[in-house]
Amino acid sequence: MKTLWAPWRMEHVLGKAAKVTGCLFEPPGSQPFARETLLLYRDTQTVVLLNRFPYTNGHLLVAPLRHLACISDMDQEEGAAVMQMLAAATRIVRECLRPDGLNVGCNLGEAAGAGIADHLHFHIVPRWEGDHNFMTVLAEIRSVPEHLLTTYDRLLPAFQELLNRPGSKQ
Repeated sequence: MKTLWAPWRMEHVLGKAAKVTGCLFEPPGSQPFARETLLLYRDTQTVVLLNRFPYTNGHLLVAPLRHLACISDMDQEEGAAVMQMLAAATRIVRECLRPDGLNVGCNLGEAAGAGIADHLHFHIVPRWEGDHNFMTVLAEIRSVPEHLLTTYDRLLPAFQELLNRPGSKQ
């Protein structure tokens, strides 16, 4: 028998998770990455976070750095930067985690499922054949097979490499 181990989710499942002060997509400080906030990347226009309550391991959140609610609120430069980061983050997830597929999407507004509706963000959700089983259907619990910080440590070097590339917007 295999053991399901995702202890960090219990506070979220029970509704006891600490409320984040400020905006999740505007982590404190100015450093380009921070393990304690699961910040994998920050430059002058974009931010990438590992989702603290993921659907699967490696579930990333990509957002413009500027606080805005809708795609139509981005200027052309921001839009290009966010799309470039989505492409780079997708490549990193594929290379580091080797999923069978990916869900990439954005929910605009609470009615569309946005948990944080006032700061535009995109989800990159790695998927593997058979990654969800009866637990999701019967108990409304998803199993995440790798600890968040282990996933963070696996992804961070590739995002650090992005920061060191010529033309990065630090």
